[in-house]
Amino acid sequence: MTEPNATAQSTQSQVQILQEELILLKNATLIDGSGAAPRSADLLLSGERIAAIGSFTPPPHARTLDCTGLIAAPGFLDAHSHSDLQVLRGRMEKTLQGVTTEIVGNCGFSPYPMAQHAQEVRQFANGILCGRQNWGWPSASAYLDALASAPHANVYSLIGHGSLRIEVAGNQQRSLTEPEMDRMEHLLDEALCAGAIGFSTGLMYAPGSCAPERELERLCRVVARHGKVYASHMRSYSSGLEGAVEEQLELARRTGCRLQISHLQAVGRDNWTKQAAVLERIAAAAQSGVDVAFDCYPYTAGNSTLTQMAPQWALDGGLDALVERLRHTVTRRRILEETRASMALPWSDVVLTSVASGENQPLVGKNLDQIAHLRRQDPAETLLDLLLEEHGEATMLTFNQSQENLRQTVTHPLSIIISDGLYVRGKAHPRLHGTFPFLLGELCRGRRWLSLEDAIHKITGQPAERFGIRGRGLLKPGYYADVTLFDPATIDSKADYDSPERPPAGVHHVFRNGKRLDLPSTLSPGSGQVGGQPNA
Repeated sequence: MTEPNATAQSTQSQVQILQEELILLKNATLIDGSGAAPRSADLLLSGERIAAIGSFTPPPHARTLDCTGLIAAPGFLDAHSHSDLQVLRGRMEKTLQGVTTEIVGNCGFSPYPMAQHAQEVRQFANGILCGRQNWGWPSASAYLDALASAPHANVYSLIGHGSLRIEVAGNQQRSLTEPEMDRMEHLLDEALCAGAIGFSTGLMYAPGSCAPERELERLCRVVARHGKVYASHMRSYSSGLEGAVEEQLELARRTGCRLQISHLQAVGRDNWTKQAAVLERIAAAAQSGVDVAFDCYPYTAGNSTLTQMAPQWALDGGLDALVERLRHTVTRRRILEETRASMALPWSDVVLTSVASGENQPLVGKNLDQIAHLRRQDPAETLLDLLLEEHGEATMLTFNQSQENLRQTVTHPLSIIISDGLYVRGKAHPRLHGTFPFLLGELCRGRRWLSLEDAIHKITGQPAERFGIRGRGLLKPGYYADVTLFDPATIDSKADYDSPERPPAGVHHVFRNGKRLDLPSTLSPGSGQVGGQPNA
């Protein structure tokens, strides 16, 4: 039997389509984000949504974009981003790559909750979020409301353990009291109810580095009740990699949370052989019913704060406390000895990428061996001097892993490809400007590590499903009209470690929620004209 109002609803829907702007993407090669093989198809965009896909007679008033020679894919989804503040400032680095959706709040850093310890949260997170002194939101709901005005991306947020812990107890490395734990659980529950899509930890960053498993277990149980994702920057990726992975798998087993291991890799030549074993362990856990996956960026070098090189107990109380310890002869000696003992990399593989002072700007782009040679001192002493001179406000690039290991993670069926890009006031990692074109160009077309459909699945449908993002990640009627059009013969990253800010090639058009985003013609030339341009 027909529903009484079915005809009326159908008529209303047709009227709505007629009133909305229609854009026909014609003659595209469709890769829909599901992992399915490419096929030829037209796409009809109606307002914010995809109205039709395939071969059909388009409405006569549709504006047409000829996409001959181009791939039409879902807008790319960067599932591990640190653009928490920059997405509100209209930065274009991700848009130029074809990214329409970002997940922020990773590695324990989120720009909320901030109230009673706001300045401590800012100091903790500024190095990762590239913030200054006057940012932050009191709650998840306040931040998520602000994200509605992000001009270029759909943004989803994890709540960060480090920010949450500091808001509750200050930047202190100690066990929390029962009332403090209760408040953390309450604030986490509140954030997840407000729309945060999960919870992240940064267990190599103080104060998260001091959190015992029982603290993490209680918080993961809150995440599990909501059916959301727990993403972890683990305690170690070098000598302690195997134990760090097992800790996270055991948390997932005990709590039932959905575990996402962040930027999985084995750091340092002596640890490279450990990666295959942990991949087997993760796959076995997934096979046994643990809800686990991981992500990785397609580069052998990482990027973080310079304070990561020091033992994290030295940051108890924040950067001011670190500086005081570095000025104290006995404590500095202890920090120096522990830093040397924990080094998994040669000093030549650690490159300074930003500093706060003007005096040390000429050192940006040099590795610690080179800087130590210029200063005629030991590299470990140079590191501590730089932390002292810059008040801890410096970032680095580290060459961590082998090409063979990188191929293992990039091609693994449980992996999602991410940028993990950091904004810095200096020399950024090229992944900030080129991750997704580098994946589709160099790694797919050049090295043939993946087919285009598999690679696109890892940056669209797979992360959307993993993080519970509905209506995005696939080209499918009724889904949001997030579409990236690129030339498979030319897409690639032009950014490298020497010139990381070069924009990518081959991305011609990006639609977000049915509106074409304006890619500056001097940066990303396009090949098609829309009759009566769609609204930007």
